[in-house]
Amino acid sequence: MIRIEIVVKGESDLSFTKLFEFRNEDDAIFHNVVELVKDKLSKNLKLNVNEALSVYCAYIVSEIRSNKSESEIVNNSSKILTRDNVLIGVPETLREITFNITLDNFPKKIIKYIEPIPTANYIMVDSEANEN
Repeated sequence: MIRIEIVVKGESDLSFTKLFEFRNEDDAIFHNVVELVKDKLSKNLKLNVNEALSVYCAYIVSEIRSNKSESEIVNNSSKILTRDNVLIGVPETLREITFNITLDNFPKKIIKYIEPIPTANYIMVDSEANEN
């Protein structure tokens, strides 16, 4: 069984929680979704927030099943997706992601990513304000 509660904190006015729960017979559905997202990435198409979260979930499940430590899983988070892989606004939406994971017979794990996809270093300014 896979049960993942995801708490996302983005910009100051954005936060939400998602729950993924798959029993053993649903495991194929989870993997099919992940394969569709990987296929999209292979075609250089950009992912939305839900697709990006699916990629992170699949990565974490795989790493836990490979007996990787929580610190290893967190340290490799920046290698999973880049700004070029996602739509505009996704990095800002996914500034902090906490995964509460119950997987198979493993003990419950809490994995927390802070800015897994680096945000751009720019500030949007009113063009008229620059002319004065």
